[in-house]
Amino acid sequence: MKQGKCPKCGSTNIYSAVDLPLKSGPFGSNSIPVSLTAMAALDNYVCVDCGLVESYVADEYMLKKIAKKWKAVNETADEEA
Repeated sequence: MKQGKCPKCGSTNIYSAVDLPLKSGPFGSNSIPVSLTAMAALDNYVCVDCGLVESYVADEYMLKKIAKKWKAVNETADEEA
């Protein structure tokens, strides 16, 4: 949806508040926990035709922290195979 097209319904009526000041809000309302003391703010994209929402972490530093702290989904699939 970052490119302006909804993957669910194909609409181009996509809106984003990427430039919203204080987008992580009080109590981390628009963010995800990365560690005990770190929160990553989210950029949200919304299709106003079907309601699909996609969220992205835009901060490269936080993406690196997530890669170090979180478990990779592919590791779980490899262990089960």
